[in-house]
Amino acid sequence: MTRPAGPEEPRPAPRLRVVHDDPPDAPWPDEADPYPDSRADPAREPPQTAPTAPQGPPRPRTVWNAADLMATDFPEPRWAVPGFFAEGVSLLAGPPKVGKSWLSLGLGLDVAAGRPAFGSIDVEPGPVLYLALEDTPRRLKTRMAKLLAGRDAPKALTLVTEFPPLPQGGADALDRWLTQNPGARLIVIDVFAKVRGHSAPGVAAYDADYAAIGHIKQVADRHAVATVLVHHVRKMASDDFLAEVSGTNGLAGAADATLVLKRSRGKADGVLHITGRDVDENEHALEFQPDTGSWHLLDGPASDHTIGDTRATILTHVRTHPGSKPKDIATATGLDYANTRQTCTRMAKDGQLHTDASGAYVVPEPV
Repeated sequence: MTRPAGPEEPRPAPRLRVVHDDPPDAPWPDEADPYPDSRADPAREPPQTAPTAPQGPPRPRTVWNAADLMATDFPEPRWAVPGFFAEGVSLLAGPPKVGKSWLSLGLGLDVAAGRPAFGSIDVEPGPVLYLALEDTPRRLKTRMAKLLAGRDAPKALTLVTEFPPLPQGGADALDRWLTQNPGARLIVIDVFAKVRGHSAPGVAAYDADYAAIGHIKQVADRHAVATVLVHHVRKMASDDFLAEVSGTNGLAGAADATLVLKRSRGKADGVLHITGRDVDENEHALEFQPDTGSWHLLDGPASDHTIGDTRATILTHVRTHPGSKPKDIATATGLDYANTRQTCTRMAKDGQLHTDASGAYVVPEPV
């Protein structure tokens, strides 16, 4: 029988497309064809039982009495990259063109393949979701080819170039993907501004920023997965790296950790400043290797790599030979004695060295 004509019902918007081995027009992995053939005759086809959808982890308990809480053993935080990215939400900020996307894509490849992150940090392999919302598939392929340097691309890395805002279905889509990939180790959203959505009218800027992080934090906490939000910094520099994060303090306040990648002088190409709830406040010197597009962690304190060569040489020697005098340093390192003596004096004024009445130098303990 022919259906009476009437206003055509709006069809649901197509789902986001995923860059992976499926055909270009494949729907989001958790969904069947959104447009079934309306002309199919049920009498000719045997009824099919819909598959049971995988269930995600239960909602975490939120009410405790003190005795129960103290008697409960909690698992250690799950780390995507030990010492850097723990479960929860991490805000990774930096100025434009500093290399945030190279760093985050490199991390995604390393974690998915189980290769050392930053060239030296062992990680557990597992599925990774990378939302490359400012890139095209062609650009992603070019960057990955450089980062992989001839190695096989890991199938555990899923790349997405379009994604709905978190308040308008994005958070639910992430929750479904994580439910289907319970062993997921890492989610990267590059950049956060593409998915944060619009603030409600009349909401204060701090509250809007805090709520924007909250959408993704609920998902990250439920699945205990490390989630990295790539973000920008202000144009105006500050002595406090947290103050450089673009937006209000609500972003850093809601995130579990904040990392700021800065360009640096000296031997390091960048310094990654870190602070957070599950990660110790620290700073790490990194070297960018343009041939492979990868960031590598440099040994020793960041201060050893962000000062001039002469100061770095003196600092390295005094750290391993505390109580050295300028003549001892010059003899051991081959530096000019007069220059060594002047540089040690300046370093003491700058707080990089401490000296006693005999003229011997030591490296001060970190505060």
